[in-house]
Amino acid sequence: MQLTLEHHDTGDAIVIRCRGRIVTGEEAKLLQAEVEKRTILTKNVVLQLADVSYIDSGGLGSLVRLLGVLRSARGDLKLCQPPPFVVQVLRATNLLSVFHPYESEAEAVEAFSVRQRAPKEDTQAFDARIVCVDSSLDLLAYLRVLLQRSGYEVFTTQYASDAAMFAKGATKSIVICGPGIQTNSIAIEKLQGVPKAKLLRLPADFSTSQAHQAGPELLNQVRSLLSLA
Repeated sequence: MQLTLEHHDTGDAIVIRCRGRIVTGEEAKLLQAEVEKRTILTKNVVLQLADVSYIDSGGLGSLVRLLGVLRSARGDLKLCQPPPFVVQVLRATNLLSVFHPYESEAEAVEAFSVRQRAPKEDTQAFDARIVCVDSSLDLLAYLRVLLQRSGYEVFTTQYASDAAMFAKGATKSIVICGPGIQTNSIAIEKLQGVPKAKLLRLPADFSTSQAHQAGPELLNQVRSLLSLA
């Protein structure tokens, strides 16, 4: 079922009801365009997910990027009434506490009036760095949050030259190369030449795969590579 969207204004937030699939491609673009169109006056958005039937890794990445965009504009994104499989996806990818979904639309809207505590400065010392490079901003947003929530220092970029620079700054590093850049042989050669950095190539179907499987599998690969470093 293709994604369809309906909206209404509560005064404190825009509520967007999603029906169908939130997946890589036109559906994710449609959702992002709808949010952009409806947030001229307010940057507070509630996504009503009760009728969502499927979400893939790219769709989850789109939600993560929308969250970051709205928060950078001093707004926020709340999820409400997610079906059990969406909760499972968020839990499997360590994103449940990032989105903290609400049981009802009223609770989600009310949450905007509660002052949020500013996040504490992260003073953790890392012994490894993860650098993610790809052409997709949705994918990079997803990888950043997924890996940060798992305790890693993470840098993301759309450019191989920047990825190589970030990777050189750590004693141990992994460069995760997304499908959008793997066809660039010059970029791959540059990344393979970074001393002490291990290159991890995401499968071509990573964004369209089931999010509750793709995320944990990637984390297992990262842990395995670091154990060999």
